[in-house]
Amino acid sequence: MDRFSEYRIMWLLVFFDLPTETKKERKAAADFRKNLIADGFTMFQYSIYVRHCASRENADVHLHRIKAILPSYGQVGFLSITDKQFAGIELYVGKKETQPTAAGQQLELF
Repeated sequence: MDRFSEYRIMWLLVFFDLPTETKKERKAAADFRKNLIADGFTMFQYSIYVRHCASRENADVHLHRIKAILPSYGQVGFLSITDKQFAGIELYVGKKETQPTAAGQQLELF
């Protein structure tokens, strides 16, 4: 059961601020977002995407994939946290507290 420990399961967050002044920059930013979504990331906020990972090793695989498609311009940051840490998040819309959206179904074959 240690395999599903809230200290072993990871969340990978990608934060980015990409330029969108020219058509080429807008396309690069849109392509980056599309690639994040294709790799299983979900939009948390407009420029923050999050992905549930079964382990640190799995998070490293996705981190490596994203590093391979970084846009030429702009700022991109990464943060890996445990499921236990992610569970402590507090979200508000205005002054009303809301619950984070549930993680999608995770299929593990091995």
